[in-house]
Amino acid sequence: MTASVLVYLDAVHADGLRKAQRELLAAGRILGPVSAAVTGTPSEAALAQLAESGVETVYTGPADLSGYLVAPTAAWLAAVAGAAAEAGTAPSAVVVDNSAGGKEIAARVGVRLNAGVITDVVALEADGTAHKSVLAGSYEVRAKATSATAVLAIKGNAAEGAPEPVRGAADLRAVDVPADALANAARVTARVERPKTGRPELTEASIVVAGGRGTDGDFGPIEELADVLGAAVGASRAATDAGWIGHDFQVGQTGKTVSPQLYISAGISGAIQQKAGMQTSKVIVAINSDPESPVFEIADFGVVGDLFKVLPQAAEEIKRRRG
Repeated sequence: MTASVLVYLDAVHADGLRKAQRELLAAGRILGPVSAAVTGTPSEAALAQLAESGVETVYTGPADLSGYLVAPTAAWLAAVAGAAAEAGTAPSAVVVDNSAGGKEIAARVGVRLNAGVITDVVALEADGTAHKSVLAGSYEVRAKATSATAVLAIKGNAAEGAPEPVRGAADLRAVDVPADALANAARVTARVERPKTGRPELTEASIVVAGGRGTDGDFGPIEELADVLGAAVGASRAATDAGWIGHDFQVGQTGKTVSPQLYISAGISGAIQQKAGMQTSKVIVAINSDPESPVFEIADFGVVGDLFKVLPQAAEEIKRRRG
């Protein structure tokens, strides 16, 4: 029996893979040949991108499980792992994203497969050793599941999402949701669509401009600079808890983890809660009026000054240079 790695991709859009999905596949390839579990049937363009990302087999399922919470998805993913084993390619690892939903799926799949579960994984080694971020990013530990199958929840940017094509098209196989999975599953009764901002998704953006307590509730300068740079807007927990901006924008230990090419922190102290969500950013620029602020300890570039003066000047200078 050949070992493989099963990567769960929550939703593959018709126009192709998201950055985070390519990174998950790249992380899986560190451990061995990868298969993908995708709800619905991917488009031809998406299938081509999956093959370009090294996917040898694509397991498809129900068209839509979004009307339920994660239990049916976890049951289906465990069924896919079983189908892979029956086909002679038992997964040595099941890889999911490290979102709140992804971690719950990991736990449920771990129970169904009697598998060890490791969350908050920031890097992988070929032998299955996982580097895990703990205590709000203060420490990194190494862990390895001793079970036949490991379930791994991977943080963003744990691997570079570079292509590694397989020969020919990926093999397509359908797997049904177990009959008992939907019977007692919790259903979603209502949804409220989030207003569109025209900015990139926070976890996908290559540039993030984030504001904190120092904005005093005025995110105008943050949004202006973000729009000039084509960046996403982020926020500290203090700003979201104060109701100045939605919790969807929160970066940190209890928010989203980002790792952009450029992270601009304005009016954020840089306490450990915030640091845990952005410290892997390639370049960090901090603007704070307090020269003793902890954020300057991790910043590549720091500006001691009033964000209400610094950010508009930066936005105007960028506009001027762009002509």
